[in-house]
Amino acid sequence: MSAVKHIHDTLIVGAGFTGLGTAIKLKHAGVDDIVIVERNSRVGGTWRDNTYPGVACDIPSLLYSFSFVKNPSWSRAYPSGAEICDHIEDLTDQYGLRSLIRFDTEVTGLSFDEQAGVWSVNTHGGKQIQARTVILASGPLADHKFPDIRGIDTYRGHKIHSAAWDHDYDFAGKRVAVIGTGASAVQIVPELVKTAAAVKVFQRTPGWVLPRLDVSMPTAVREIFAKVPATQALARQALYWGHEASAAALVWNTPASQLVARLGKAHLRRAVADPWLRRQLTPDFIPGCKRMLVSSDYYPALQRDNCKLIDWPIATLSPVGVRTSDGIEHHVDAIVFATGYDVHLSGPPFPVTGLDSRSLQQDWRGHAEAYKSASAHGYPNLFFMTGPNSGPGHNSLLVYVEGQIDYAVAGVTTILRRNLRYLDVRADVQRRYNDRMQKRLTRTTWMSGCNSWYLTDDGFNASMYPGFATQYLRQMRQFRFQDYEAVASDAPPHVVSALA
Repeated sequence: MSAVKHIHDTLIVGAGFTGLGTAIKLKHAGVDDIVIVERNSRVGGTWRDNTYPGVACDIPSLLYSFSFVKNPSWSRAYPSGAEICDHIEDLTDQYGLRSLIRFDTEVTGLSFDEQAGVWSVNTHGGKQIQARTVILASGPLADHKFPDIRGIDTYRGHKIHSAAWDHDYDFAGKRVAVIGTGASAVQIVPELVKTAAAVKVFQRTPGWVLPRLDVSMPTAVREIFAKVPATQALARQALYWGHEASAAALVWNTPASQLVARLGKAHLRRAVADPWLRRQLTPDFIPGCKRMLVSSDYYPALQRDNCKLIDWPIATLSPVGVRTSDGIEHHVDAIVFATGYDVHLSGPPFPVTGLDSRSLQQDWRGHAEAYKSASAHGYPNLFFMTGPNSGPGHNSLLVYVEGQIDYAVAGVTTILRRNLRYLDVRADVQRRYNDRMQKRLTRTTWMSGCNSWYLTDDGFNASMYPGFATQYLRQMRQFRFQDYEAVASDAPPHVVSALA
């Protein structure tokens, strides 16, 4: 006789910042039967995976951390990737989460049993885990990809992606190409020029760069934060409202946007002496349309004797290097691809099967949508972290994530305490919400004409939230039971009731 398989109250996919924060809040809410599945052997998410030289956060450390997990020991105003990883390891142990995590467990599919009200989670190797509720916290930047560049498979030199750094490769004396000039590249290039014989940076589109005002955190300040936690909370609030104010310049095209453009151009003039290089580095789009870049050493690095900016389009990679559209072949020993991630705008990178065998990948093909970014009709008892239209353009992602965590915890506890078979957001509620989102998005900088990873190939924005973080958090504080169709655990199949 086979043993009865245990059904967990909640399963969380991913042991990065988001998944661990969700587990902390669930435990605070009295939910203890939690399992976290993590495909790696360590916690940390994208900060564990990204170990390239110079990796750091472009949001201040006091704001790039949870408000409910105090860390008075940040060493700098802007944390390095290694320090963030240490913080994630510490909070894992501080809140006793390590025993909940199943490491080296990669999810290969989710499917919902409508009769039982249970999600079955298939994992690599054939093991299956069951849970009444599932929280997808794998993050939007979990999987990197090499770009679709002609000839990439013919190149015989060394290829490195910024999100899978090869620490065994010695750059000393090497000729290196860096493809990409985004947030990772502006951190990598200043480090590469210190060791490589020659660095060529291949730019498709220049970005807006503002100086990074990074300083070490004085010992006295850290001691005050440790002794009087309220002072750290006040400092975090000040940073929050400072970033919140920048939405007026970065989310919408306003006179403040032109002020940011002037600041960016002033930084460029101060940092770059050569007029032609300044022209190459001057963006032609509204600040905020693409991700703002924060660096004080990228422009100086480009002016080193061993560094050169190339803004001719790449025609193809060749066995020996990079051939640009002006007919020049640039011979290099290694190519660093700082070209971003496989952002999952059409759902997670594994099949998700909901009610009536519907497929999330099919439903979200091209135009992903959810209610408050957290719930999708037809996929009950499933909550998304960093779901559709939850991205910030001006504030800390973790501020938004805290709102998502609170919403998911409210949903999970509602299901468990009311003993529901399932809770499914109503189709009409989801449709009205997303119609409003898309209408509001038309007035934002992201839809002003530039190409970015925020948009699908046909120009649909399934990524960003068109408003202030304060507005986003306000909507996430309300878990409206009437917005969902509820089925009690003892109700006959397909009988839906608006339980009071």
